[in-house]
Amino acid sequence: MTRKPIKRSPQILPLSREHHFSLLFCWKIRQGLKKNVEKERIIKYVDYFYHHFILPHFGEEEKVLFCLLKDEKVDKALNEHTSIKQLTTSILNAGQNANSDDIEELARLVDLHTRYEERELFPYIEERLSLSQLEEAGRQLGESEILSDDFEDEFWVNK
Repeated sequence: MTRKPIKRSPQILPLSREHHFSLLFCWKIRQGLKKNVEKERIIKYVDYFYHHFILPHFGEEEKVLFCLLKDEKVDKALNEHTSIKQLTTSILNAGQNANSDDIEELARLVDLHTRYEERELFPYIEERLSLSQLEEAGRQLGESEILSDDFEDEFWVNK
């Protein structure tokens, strides 16, 4: 069974493009854990990605899109944002003593959350917002910095 590519409205396409980096984040963590990379290196990456990518990305979604539609589907995404933030904070506070299972759980939560937004929430939002609301969201997103992942320690690569 082949999945058809998801056609995203051009106005919120920047958020979908950023989701690619979220999925790569999960893959990199899983690769690092699988290769028994020093936990300290993976946690440095989690810290970097959390502050340079996850927090700004969540902020954009919440400020630009989620505020336009208050219902259980948006609430689910907001609750997932909170869970991801809490688990990441816990991992970062534990530092070297962080549990590898918690790091794996973070990758799992981010992966599931990203796929939920792409497959369910964003199509749902696109159906319910007016064209003018989507265009205003697109204008605001167009003014934001494009997020990317340029962490230098490629711990997930075979060396």
